[in-house]
Amino acid sequence: MTTHYTAKKIIIITEKIILDKVTEIIDNAGATGYTVTNAGGKGSRGIRSNERNSMTDTYANVKIEVITSEALANDIAGKVAKKYFENYSGITYMEDVEILRPAKFKV
Repeated sequence: MTTHYTAKKIIIITEKIILDKVTEIIDNAGATGYTVTNAGGKGSRGIRSNERNSMTDTYANVKIEVITSEALANDIAGKVAKKYFENYSGITYMEDVEILRPAKFKV
């Protein structure tokens, strides 16, 4: 029987233009890694396409996912929101997840 461990997944959806700055916060907080994918949708700041068009790629959105402990997830979310979400579009939310290999994550 496989043992499951509980962790937090923090999801940050924001503008690609600040991706490097957001991932720097994640790295500096001590997370073991993250996943980045292109994102599109509609929100309070309008519609963002997730199409890969070189003219609009700078203004595209990305989704960053981090699996870690609840304390580290809260730390990352607070720092990103405080530093960037007043001037850039973005949303952060968390989910409870079960993982099989806790040694890969800081949980």
